[in-house]
Amino acid sequence: MAAPSSPSSTYTAPADLSTATFRGARPSIAGPDAPAPPFPIALRGAVQKGFGRGGKDLGCPTANLPEEALLPLSAATTTGIYYGFAQVLPRSDRASDSDSGSSSGARTLCAADREVHPMAMSLGWNPFYKNERLSAEVHIMHEYKDDFYGNEVRVLVLGYIRPELDYTSREALIDDIETDKKVAIRSLARPTYARYASDSLFDSSNSDFEPEIQEHKEDSKL
Repeated sequence: MAAPSSPSSTYTAPADLSTATFRGARPSIAGPDAPAPPFPIALRGAVQKGFGRGGKDLGCPTANLPEEALLPLSAATTTGIYYGFAQVLPRSDRASDSDSGSSSGARTLCAADREVHPMAMSLGWNPFYKNERLSAEVHIMHEYKDDFYGNEVRVLVLGYIRPELDYTSREALIDDIETDKKVAIRSLARPTYARYASDSLFDSSNSDFEPEIQEHKEDSKL
């Protein structure tokens, strides 16, 4: 797949519709055998309060990045779904509620919650929900013990899965999200990608972790 082009800062055209034919023919792995330019792309920022629908409506809670954290993406990528690794860490400045957009502010994180985990990221307008601004929503494949609003998230984007699509039903959207997660896990299991879980972007001082790729082997069938 060719490297994606730069996203527009304003919404200009409707996204294509996801169809049953598209969903049934999706590849199980995305990207070349090793990350290629413009990847890897590093992002970091305080986790923002999002639209509140990822976990409630879609069963896919996300860490939302602030707009200023998206600048590294602006010259290199298009809207769509990406994969890579992510880590949530306590912020050294202990962000206030007004900074984080959270009613609880930054919280203490247990050791497991501070480890590096696989992620799938949606960059775009979420046409199914008719968003009016560009957003980056990172689904980290780990069950956190508590919410992480106000803490720092570090994201290393390693590849592109598919373009942004619109949907005729919530069920079709959820179906594609579940496939996105499986494609991300399989793509990151390749040694040339898995090694980025130890990238210098991440803080490994709290553990000698291994990324949770192997735990998802039960999802081997799309």
